[in-house]
Amino acid sequence: MDISGKTVVITGASAGIGAAAARQIHALGARVIVVGRNPAKTASVAATVGGESAVADFAKLSEVRRLAAELLDRFPTIDVLVNNAGGTFSKPATTEDGHTLTFQTNHLAPYLLTRLLQDRLVDSGATIIQTSSAAHGVGHIDFEDLDAFPAIGGGFRAYGTSKLENILFTRELQRRWGASGIRAASFHPGVVASEFGRDSFLTGLVYKPPFNRFMKSVDGGASTLTWLATTGEWLPGAYYVNSKPASTSKAAQSEADAEKLWDMSASMVGLQP
Repeated sequence: MDISGKTVVITGASAGIGAAAARQIHALGARVIVVGRNPAKTASVAATVGGESAVADFAKLSEVRRLAAELLDRFPTIDVLVNNAGGTFSKPATTEDGHTLTFQTNHLAPYLLTRLLQDRLVDSGATIIQTSSAAHGVGHIDFEDLDAFPAIGGGFRAYGTSKLENILFTRELQRRWGASGIRAASFHPGVVASEFGRDSFLTGLVYKPPFNRFMKSVDGGASTLTWLATTGEWLPGAYYVNSKPASTSKAAQSEADAEKLWDMSASMVGLQP
């Protein structure tokens, strides 16, 4: 797939694998939009990789809506949308929208952004990529309370649940929009030596020296993302590790849960399913 001249939007791209992917994809000739929550860092990365920038804090759904409006105004086509923003949080903090921070930042905000960009993405025949994780295997969705913060496992299990939601969202996105020309995939980048975990004390310790010596580089972690964004050699709706299809947990294969999550998420952000 010739990515030259295509418009690629990458959220969570002010650091880590998002920034690395922005650099890799721009080097192949794409127009890259770096999206981050920190204006200075986001602008710096955009300048470094030769891309453009946009700012939004996914802990505020109003900023997600503003970001969507800005992207629609600035870019007549969006050929690739990478929902990469997210993090792990050790405490069940609540956003101004009334949702737990992990659930909103990792699932609900990218769901909303994707839905608000729907017409532009369909018109562009876009590729939509979700950054998930092998941690989805410890996830469990409480459909009685999507904002539930696990009593056992705390922040890490909440993170795993959000990564499970990323996979289910991808599957349902492909089922609903695939006939319109959309291609969606999710992937696990590996354990990457990056700023990941900075908002969680225990996880943050693991991502610091000396432990990060044994982790993937950010370029290595971004390689599958870049491969998905710049080739067509993959099965839509699937989950990938190291640029190869990979197995998921049984929970991530539930079509009923994928549909239920989509519908409930739509209700939470005031959209029709």
